[in-house]
Amino acid sequence: MHTAEQTTSSPTRSTIAATTATDRSRKLPLLALLALATAVFITSLTETLPAGLLPAMSGDLGVSESATGQTVTVYAIGTFLTAIPLTAATAGWRRKRLLLTSMAGFAVANTVTALSSNYVLTMAARAVAGVAAGLAWALLVGYARRMAPARLEGKAIAIAMAGIPVALSLGVPAGTFLGTALGWRVAFLSMTALTVVVLGWIATAVPDYPGRPRGARAPMLRVLKVPGVTPVLFVTTVFVLAHTVLYAYIATFLDRLGMGGSADLVLLAFGVASLVSIWFVGARIHRRLRALTVASTLLVAAAAAVFAVFSDVPALVYVAATLWGLGWGGVPTLLQTAAGQAGGESADAAQALLVTLWNVAMAAGGVVGGLLLDGLGHLSLPWSVLLLLVPVLAVVVGARAHGFPTRRADGAA
Repeated sequence: MHTAEQTTSSPTRSTIAATTATDRSRKLPLLALLALATAVFITSLTETLPAGLLPAMSGDLGVSESATGQTVTVYAIGTFLTAIPLTAATAGWRRKRLLLTSMAGFAVANTVTALSSNYVLTMAARAVAGVAAGLAWALLVGYARRMAPARLEGKAIAIAMAGIPVALSLGVPAGTFLGTALGWRVAFLSMTALTVVVLGWIATAVPDYPGRPRGARAPMLRVLKVPGVTPVLFVTTVFVLAHTVLYAYIATFLDRLGMGGSADLVLLAFGVASLVSIWFVGARIHRRLRALTVASTLLVAAAAAVFAVFSDVPALVYVAATLWGLGWGGVPTLLQTAAGQAGGESADAAQALLVTLWNVAMAAGGVVGGLLLDGLGHLSLPWSVLLLLVPVLAVVVGARAHGFPTRRADGAA
């Protein structure tokens, strides 16, 4: 009997050992993840690029700058109106086919935007870009997770999401410079050229995965009943709202401080700190998601406090921008990882809801920030950030079992 037990149990041990060894030996597919990062860069930059090109665009389109500014709004509207239904409708598609389709949408939309002289056509193209963004954003985090061994999922997501701070810190200034030097149409055509390169890159370097079988698909909103998903979505909505209230009007805020001529340097400090943050978060997120989310919230709150109390000291404005970048840079990775882990088998649905609420919060942040600026003055912006971050911190701290757990699903602290 003893010998039989040994014979029976031995293959099981060796199978487990072999599986563990295989998982440990797997490395991150950097070429494929960098393709996803470039796709994220394109989605982020396409959304914000018009902000630096409004005067030239409005002249060519024959409308006011405020009307041209709605090209950013309609992008966000296209995203949050379609992310959930399109993600549900395409749940059965193979993942590479879906990613290539969404990126092709960017190529078409940016090309039409570059060539159009008609305001209505331009707005339609921007709406199409927003639709493509909603589809891509709901897909990319889950894609990155599936390409990595479990122990490296956080790093994989951090690499894929690195395109966000790069777009904010380097892409927008570069696109604005290109548009000023060669014309705003060249800036959008450059985005099309980059998208074509990424399409080839994805086709050759990114692995394919199946979608979910029809019988395995749950109604999209049922994911809200999964423990942990609702706290993550609440934190996402309020955190993004707080960030956008100040970020959308940072140039005006700095101008009111008498630092309008230094806006590019302040944003550069923010951008460099964001890159440091996303690297730091990516290296530690697998074991420290909860602690990192708390730290990010506190850093952004500290930045807002410095902006509110010491804005008359230029050196401290740079300190505040640096703290802000260190806090905010890793937030997209943290929240999308939290949503994916909480959602489990319904991770794509959780991501679609996150994308929708993210864009709702961005649109609301622009409106709320404008009302605060006109009604209460520029210093109301950082104070409102502090106020909004109080419930964010409370929910993160309170979601100990699910959402932002003290222990990972595998039991590690």
